[in-house]
Amino acid sequence: MASDRTRGLVWRKSSRSGSPQGWDSSCVEIALGPAGVVHVRDSKDTSRPGFVVGPGAWEFFVGGLKR
Repeated sequence: MASDRTRGLVWRKSSRSGSPQGWDSSCVEIALGPAGVVHVRDSKDTSRPGFVVGPGAWEFFVGGLKR
């Protein structure tokens, strides 16, 4: 069930989730919120609460993945 702070957000999942290369289908979904915050949740159980990170923390995290 969506909370008031996540209702209306557009969630998206990695295009590599469940890929044929045999990677694990475990994945997270993200949604951009007001002021650039990023909401993160488990794609297998969207009823559980997720967490929110600021735009700077998200950019740092994604930058580390690209290395």
